[in-house]
Amino acid sequence: MRDARVLVVDDSAAMRALFSDILDQARGVTVVGTARDAADARQQIPDLKPNVLTLDVEMPGMSGIEFLAEIMEEQPMPVVMLSSLTQSGAETSLKAFELGAVECFPKPLRATPEQFNQIVADLGKIVLAAANSNVRDKPRLVTERAEAVPFDWNGRIVAIGASMGGIDALTSLFATYPANCPPTVVALQAEPALVQTFIAKLDRELPCDVVAASDGMALQQGTIAIAFDPARHVVVESSDAMRLRLVDRERVEGARPSATLLFGTLARAGMPAAGVVLSGTGSDGSRGLKLMRDAGMATLVQDPSTATVGEAPAAALAAGGAEEGLALEALAGALLLACANQ
Repeated sequence: MRDARVLVVDDSAAMRALFSDILDQARGVTVVGTARDAADARQQIPDLKPNVLTLDVEMPGMSGIEFLAEIMEEQPMPVVMLSSLTQSGAETSLKAFELGAVECFPKPLRATPEQFNQIVADLGKIVLAAANSNVRDKPRLVTERAEAVPFDWNGRIVAIGASMGGIDALTSLFATYPANCPPTVVALQAEPALVQTFIAKLDRELPCDVVAASDGMALQQGTIAIAFDPARHVVVESSDAMRLRLVDRERVEGARPSATLLFGTLARAGMPAAGVVLSGTGSDGSRGLKLMRDAGMATLVQDPSTATVGEAPAAALAAGGAEEGLALEALAGALLLACANQ
């Protein structure tokens, strides 16, 4: 894994100093410079040769979103957007993903010393992953509705794990879903305000229903349930109707909600299911996917070389969770095939 060389772009001198301080404390990260606006950054990039930009969404003159569009068109590089994740901020952040941002991170308005240490860890991890991402190959968000296709469901539910880069991957995957898609549950590690906006966007654009996972809800055909509460895991309870449970317990291998825990409940219960690991950091999902595969269930992994962040898919393949990695288009077809009567 290569170190991150970061250029911090923000119109606020205080924010430039804050984020420089945060990133200077992160292992494997070096701040090579700061810029006050797009013109300043554009001038410094050739000399400083950063491999990651942190970019403020709101700047005078050319906005961060406009500058991001320019970067991805003329000289693609990993960009982490910094934004206040209010409702309007979350919508802007989704636009940043469309344009090619690797990740969006909320600006810390206030923080205790303990919270500040967590911010250092989280942002450092994101920036380091961004420096090693496949930004030039990352797909853009697909918003067109899938054509109506006949789908004869075979009873398998779908469980998916994703984190960094997962919003792009999930949108591309779900663009293939028919209105009567297999019941689907997603463990997504991302900022809650951003995910809520993402769910609303998908629900408007897809032929199936997309909802936030809730405790006790029944998994039904034609519905995608996305779990994203950083304080609770999601598991599937086998009963007369398959139901989701949101449970309070410690992180599993650093993750919450944990895809490994979700996959493990399906494997132990012997439910008919297909498991999927998409773009993300760390190794969440790898052990659980192996349990599903050992139980004879269908398992799929996004090709690490084409994932925005290939760390989690690579870990799943190394653990024996699937035979091979698949590019998203092939994975989407294989998933629906695994859930359809032949």
